[in-house]
Amino acid sequence: MKTKLFFTISFLFFTALIFAQNTISGKVVDQKGRPVVGANIYIDGTYDGATSSETGEFSFETTETGNKFLVVSFLLFETFKQEIDVANYKNQTVKLRENVNALDAVVITAGTLESGDKARVSVLKPLDIVTTAGSAGNIVAALQTLPGTQSVGEDGRLFVRGGEANETQTFVDGIRVAQPYGATTNNLPTRSRFSPFLFSGIAFSTGGYSAEYGEALSSVLLLNTQDEEDHEKTDIGFMTVGLSLGNTQKWEKSSLSVNMMYVNLAPYQAVIPQNVDWNNPYQSLGGETVYRYKFTNGVFKLYASFDSERFDLNQKNINFENPIRTDMNNNNFYLNSSYKGSIGTGWQLTSGVSYGYSKNKLKYDITGINNQENAAQLKLKLSKKVSNYFRLSFGADYFITKFNEDITDNASLNVANGYDSNIFASYVEGDVAFSKNLALKVGLRYSNNSLLNENNIAPRASLGYKVSKSSQFSFAYGDFTQTPVVDYIKYSQYHQFESEKAKHYILNYTFTKPGQLLRTELYYKDYSNLVQYDTRDIQYNSVFNNNGSGYAKGFDLLWRDSNLYKNLEYWISYSYIDSERQYKNFPNMATPSFVANHNLSVVTKYFITDWKSQIGFTNSFSSGRPYNDPNQTQFMSGKTKSYNSLSFNWAYLLTTQKILYFSVSNILGTQNVFGYDYARTPDASGVYQRQAVIPTADRFFFVGFFWTISQNKNENQLKNL
Repeated sequence: MKTKLFFTISFLFFTALIFAQNTISGKVVDQKGRPVVGANIYIDGTYDGATSSETGEFSFETTETGNKFLVVSFLLFETFKQEIDVANYKNQTVKLRENVNALDAVVITAGTLESGDKARVSVLKPLDIVTTAGSAGNIVAALQTLPGTQSVGEDGRLFVRGGEANETQTFVDGIRVAQPYGATTNNLPTRSRFSPFLFSGIAFSTGGYSAEYGEALSSVLLLNTQDEEDHEKTDIGFMTVGLSLGNTQKWEKSSLSVNMMYVNLAPYQAVIPQNVDWNNPYQSLGGETVYRYKFTNGVFKLYASFDSERFDLNQKNINFENPIRTDMNNNNFYLNSSYKGSIGTGWQLTSGVSYGYSKNKLKYDITGINNQENAAQLKLKLSKKVSNYFRLSFGADYFITKFNEDITDNASLNVANGYDSNIFASYVEGDVAFSKNLALKVGLRYSNNSLLNENNIAPRASLGYKVSKSSQFSFAYGDFTQTPVVDYIKYSQYHQFESEKAKHYILNYTFTKPGQLLRTELYYKDYSNLVQYDTRDIQYNSVFNNNGSGYAKGFDLLWRDSNLYKNLEYWISYSYIDSERQYKNFPNMATPSFVANHNLSVVTKYFITDWKSQIGFTNSFSSGRPYNDPNQTQFMSGKTKSYNSLSFNWAYLLTTQKILYFSVSNILGTQNVFGYDYARTPDASGVYQRQAVIPTADRFFFVGFFWTISQNKNENQLKNL
């Protein structure tokens, strides 16, 4: 009897222990002590929990005992998880930290203009690169409608914030392209070698860019190829200037895209003559291909492109009675392979190698110039998200460049120049998120240049602060170095050069909400170590030094809106710049000839549903650019008249997959002047005569038919136009 009573009492005691209720209670607040309403609080691995009240308080009972993990979660905050003693967790305060990775978290935007689906603050859409009137499918021409750029019509390359075109470097999938532009000659504009539709995103930095990139004083243009194609297709194009053909094949884990284009201006020149005296109008055959393979933990991409270009023309020269004949042949090849994926525990690996080859054969009357450049880059980068508040990146680059040039004529002239350059660089960079409203990026880049026999250390930092849900400020600072351009450095066997340098200071304000974007920037650039020489033209016996200096300061504004009217999208871009340099053979500080103080672009696009058409207008305006008039005593005292060009395009959908496209640049026929070339010696009356540098055509007309063949009947080439 006593034994039975003992077991009964023991059973009831242990049953009470098992079903005993422990009370968990407390309060959920944010970092400022304000109550968090609606947070979920629970014991990990159980259904025991509660929701915080309007005062942030919570209380619930659980049968759990011992040490367990308490979890507190809420959408806008990081999840809180802590081991607690269930029996003693009462009236505790849980402080939640803001989720710094939330969609509305601060993004550092100083100096960077982005396009693409992955861009947090997208200034351009991928479609914009090729549907902007006047761009003619040229990536650079579309970017010239953005603030911070200068439209230098006689050149065609990117001039950014008082910097020359060679101060901007182009990268494909993070790997440098040594020769990003097509063949050109004096006052004949070139264009980018790349077809825009192979790229899913573009980041165009007008200054203050990451320590990951070097050898650029002013800007970097980052082109990212598509990681994956959606489906197979074939694209066919018939144009007034040539033919195009593209095909994409897709397999389970890989895809291949190939594009070819043939351009011949002879038929166009016969119908609509240009302001160019062609012997043989411009012709080119080129192509690009991207192969992608998707591994379990990463993506491998192989990109290759080639161009073969030629033209033969006569150019008037104020110093000669007869025109100078220029015969140009250029062959270019570029290969780029890259891998991006995850390794180990949270590390991300980015690696790649590129090779570029360019060969030019030029003949100026009896003088022949043959040069070739071989350029390569090896890259390795590792990054890891150490915590929600810190990401670490570091890596190394190795650049190899070999350049050779031979100059001959029918007499005794035979000059050979060239150089071999090897640059090793490494960098480290950290991204710190103090909160979702405050973020910092700080980095350091080291480089060793064997040709110049020098080492450089370049610190860089940027800060972003979000003042409201829709607006934020950013600040960026950076030191940047660049090897002098080939026109100087090829004479390094006679002279010792140093790297040119620049410091960037940028203050940015960005306001964004669905359908609208306002972006403003103030900037200042301080140049030092610029190359100077003592002769009219660069030659082997010029005396060079690195004592040049300069500055560029200004204000950029961009407003983009798609809410004003249905089917209408437009943006307005304005830049003011004040820039002076004492470099090259400048006798004193002066504004270079490529700088216009005021630049304004207005771009509009409108889709007319009933007409199955998209029409667009682009108006580009620049104030007069300086030039040096030797008839005046003051250096660079002349100013051209203002530049203005209104362009129009019209894409008409014959069917969903067939498009008829028409465009015309400078439809008003404005007689623009880019500058003046002066005679080297005065005439009998003591006056230096001149000739105007004008566009190659008053207007340029383009008509094309584009047909896409694919199983997706909604696919077309509108994005390629």
